[in-house]
Amino acid sequence: MTEKTGWLARLRGGLTRSSAKISDGITGLFTKRRLDAAVLEELEELLITADLGPSVAARLVADFGKNRFGKEIEDQEVKEALAAQIEAILEPCAKPLARDASKQPFVVLMVGVNGAGKTTTIGKMAHLFRAQNLKVMMVAGDTFRAAAVSQLQVWGERTGCEVIAGAAGSDAAALAYQALEKAKREDVDILLIDTAGRLHNKADLMQELSKISRVIKKVDAQAPHATLLVLDATTGQNAHAQVEVFRDLTTVTGLVLTKLDGSAKGGVLVALADRFKLPINAIGVGEGIEDLQPFDAADFARSLMGN
Repeated sequence: MTEKTGWLARLRGGLTRSSAKISDGITGLFTKRRLDAAVLEELEELLITADLGPSVAARLVADFGKNRFGKEIEDQEVKEALAAQIEAILEPCAKPLARDASKQPFVVLMVGVNGAGKTTTIGKMAHLFRAQNLKVMMVAGDTFRAAAVSQLQVWGERTGCEVIAGAAGSDAAALAYQALEKAKREDVDILLIDTAGRLHNKADLMQELSKISRVIKKVDAQAPHATLLVLDATTGQNAHAQVEVFRDLTTVTGLVLTKLDGSAKGGVLVALADRFKLPINAIGVGEGIEDLQPFDAADFARSLMGN
């Protein structure tokens, strides 16, 4: 089995909850039935419940119904047409994280609320970079959560990457500064920095994130070279609010959506792409080390429709 085929199988498996909801709903709607206003309304409701959002759902259904109104439609035709429309929305945002080799190290700041899967995502990204024979260092910048630090250290052992950690509650910006200096000395290719995600006090979090960025710029004026916002798919429409908050807190350059396997709300990715137009760098469909991969619009759209 090729790596591509293996990932596609995991993607389809991971999206089963989302795709079953949509696919079964479409099959129920379009079994030997003419396309009329009532059917289109039900289709729109179905897409909204799968978290594609009201505006995207309305547009998809309107486009689909244009040349088919009054005709007898098979469910497979609906799924294929919607998959093509969804791919068209996602394609401009499908941008795997590209390392700029002229930046040594290439600094990636990971942000997101606690529980979104930041630390696990960093570990899996380290694995992807290590597979490209790149030297990776990780920074345990969520210094207030002992679990986050120990979790990152486990990922460091699994991926063969050094993890820079400080004392509990130590200054995250100072730690990031020291790590970047060390990474420069040791010719590290990629520096992945974990951060806290305590949203109950946005002012503190904003201060911490801006301080990390400010301090590492003293070592490299262009760092961080990428700032990735990690979102948990199971939060559904709440992901919109998180994008808004973190765009205000820092310069988000791309999104990573995790836990698609634990949710029937995979459609939220389509709504996020449509609304924010931010690059989608990667998606995660499980706990395994191979379960985070660069985002592909066509694969996702077809898998979401159960094709």
